[in-house]
Amino acid sequence: MLFINNTVKQAEHPEVDDMTVLKVQNYIPRPDLLKRLEMFRNTPDIKVLIGVRRCGKSTVLQMFADFLRTENVPKANLFYRRFDSFDTPIDYDVITLYNELQTAMDKADNNYPMTVMLDEIQDIDGWEKIVRRLHTRENTDVYITGSNANLLSSDLATYLTGRYVEIPVYPLSFKEYCVFSKAENKHHTSSKTAKKTATDPETALSRNVSTDQQFNEFLRFGGMPGLFALRARNTTTVGTELQSIYDSIVFKDVAQHNNIRNLGVLEKVSRFLFATSGSLFSTRKVVNTLKSAGESISTTSLNSYVDGLEKAFLVYRAEQTNIQGKSMLRPMSKFYPVDVGFRNLATDFSQRDLGARLECVVYMELRRRGYNVAIGTDDDTEIDFIATKNDLVKSEKLYIQVTASMLEETTSQRELAPLLNLTDAFPRIVITLDSYSSGMTPEGINIVNAVDWLLQ
Repeated sequence: MLFINNTVKQAEHPEVDDMTVLKVQNYIPRPDLLKRLEMFRNTPDIKVLIGVRRCGKSTVLQMFADFLRTENVPKANLFYRRFDSFDTPIDYDVITLYNELQTAMDKADNNYPMTVMLDEIQDIDGWEKIVRRLHTRENTDVYITGSNANLLSSDLATYLTGRYVEIPVYPLSFKEYCVFSKAENKHHTSSKTAKKTATDPETALSRNVSTDQQFNEFLRFGGMPGLFALRARNTTTVGTELQSIYDSIVFKDVAQHNNIRNLGVLEKVSRFLFATSGSLFSTRKVVNTLKSAGESISTTSLNSYVDGLEKAFLVYRAEQTNIQGKSMLRPMSKFYPVDVGFRNLATDFSQRDLGARLECVVYMELRRRGYNVAIGTDDDTEIDFIATKNDLVKSEKLYIQVTASMLEETTSQRELAPLLNLTDAFPRIVITLDSYSSGMTPEGINIVNAVDWLLQ
């Protein structure tokens, strides 16, 4: 099931009726996400897939629906509706959804669970009422997706306290990116049209290339799945695609949800966060910078803008924490874009700041692996990331430094010094693009190549 090249038609899937037919374009499975959905299948919890727009939530739901069909789920027991699709009527409302659900449930086989998938549900006013009722209905398995954290800060979260499970969906990891590239390569190799452009380096960027070359492209363009729909990936095509995604996020999920009218200032704030990712963020300094540029904004407004960008999953916050466990009165934060491609979009795809770009990739990979990520600080010492994970089985803690290279002695000493001062026994890691320094230091610090670490 590497590629599904055509619409899923009733002739191909006779168990699917008109209401539940899924229009699936080319997709490649993301098994880690599918495993998480399968883990919570047929539980009473509402499964909430959240993440930035266009990161693949809809496709994951479609994949899961296809999987359910292979498990012989009856056609009448699978209801899927995507609310931001072109096929959804302009005047579609919560009453229409309720009536469609009622009709589908009347036809369902009561010997099997009723599976309901509501994609980009926040676009329907009053959607919470539907989900509340679905939650009280026996033998009903509910999945919803949303592109804004308001989905969970609404009445639904209050009503369903402890009764929903949040499943974050991110853009492609580098490991997934390599899988997509491999599948794309097979597809184009078998295509006659690909042969005509195989000598064009801009068109064939990720075809028949090494892992290091793939990482170079990933570090530059990022891992938004939609990039694989482009016939060529270069700064022009990728820039246009990312700008389109960015505009829809900022307008729909930030400005509209937060009633922000000054889109110009919002644009400047978001691009500032992208371009300075990895640097400590000072609200006061940004306000003063904007004022000097002729833009008047209060600290309260600026904080609300940043909060809106966070809730749209466009940026993520890493807050300072004291390395020794002491409390901090006013911890500062760093912000990282959900995908390194957005950082590079803000800098016109500059090849500079290699270390900062790598830091973005590492931060999001830690989030993807389920870690909570903070910035370690103590007096004049800083550790790039302190990653922690707590579950019922075990607790984990990692100290991580990120640097483009460890070849220069001064750089090596600077990166190792904070880790050498630690007194506990948790793992200490330096992630670098430099493959020559890989190995374990006498003090037990593990220096790993970034590509190798990302492919673990």
